[in-house]
Amino acid sequence: MSPSGTGSSRSDCRMIQHALGQTCVPNQPQRVIALSVPTLGNALALGVQPIASIVYFDDPPPYLAKHLESIQILGKEEQPNIEKVLALKPDLIIGIKYATEAIYPQLSRIAPTVVDDWEGYPSWRDHFDFVAKVLGKTEAAKQVWANYYQRIEALKSALGDRLQDLEVSFVHICCGTIDIDAKNSFNGSILADVGVQRPPSQAAPIAGGITSLSEERLMDINGDVLFVATEGEASLRKLAELKQKPLWKQLRAVQQNRVYPVNYPTWRGGNPLAADAVLDDLFKYLVNNPE
Repeated sequence: MSPSGTGSSRSDCRMIQHALGQTCVPNQPQRVIALSVPTLGNALALGVQPIASIVYFDDPPPYLAKHLESIQILGKEEQPNIEKVLALKPDLIIGIKYATEAIYPQLSRIAPTVVDDWEGYPSWRDHFDFVAKVLGKTEAAKQVWANYYQRIEALKSALGDRLQDLEVSFVHICCGTIDIDAKNSFNGSILADVGVQRPPSQAAPIAGGITSLSEERLMDINGDVLFVATEGEASLRKLAELKQKPLWKQLRAVQQNRVYPVNYPTWRGGNPLAADAVLDDLFKYLVNNPE
């Protein structure tokens, strides 16, 4: 089977232009494999249950946990187990270029395979629209976006006058580094839609949307509210160390007892289901627990 063919008549499939060429995808795919967590979340948000996916985490984030019970896991690395993919007999595979390009010829011999030019979490909205197009779910996608922006407006309304003066910071502690997410990151773009203020270090877009921070620049995460994401025991130990630093104790959110733990794979989820869960956190901590 050629990378651009499906072995079925053209009336049963639609040509999709993608990062590695063009492929005729089934009009109504029944056995979809998603080769990234954002792709998986996008499909689920559109009402399509993939049969398999790869994951990046040991503990499923709450927003995905119930869905993963009926989804085969193809591995925790960037590249899936090809033998498992073959055994599952998919009729459509959706991937992202940087992780899929090397094995694209093999995958496209198994099933029609389309690949998006994912450019990191700043491109999460474009990737959702790509997946919707591939799955023939563009009308459903409009409803997903309508629901998202309705929640954004509801949060703005609930925050009212506090919106203009509220400075919200986010930090991720993992793997020996302290990272901050800028305006064009996944959670940064949600916070930008809400209209809350960000610390200067997080208020502008940067390449990739994420940058590392040295302990000496800890005041760069200063804000009225600080959301903290950790991942694993090592990052919890690192957070405990940071809490002993004089600079940490100078942070406004620390002094006002407004530091809130959030789930890392949710706040970097890169899909509308994760966005909904981030908005849940924002309602919980900014509206229902304002002080």
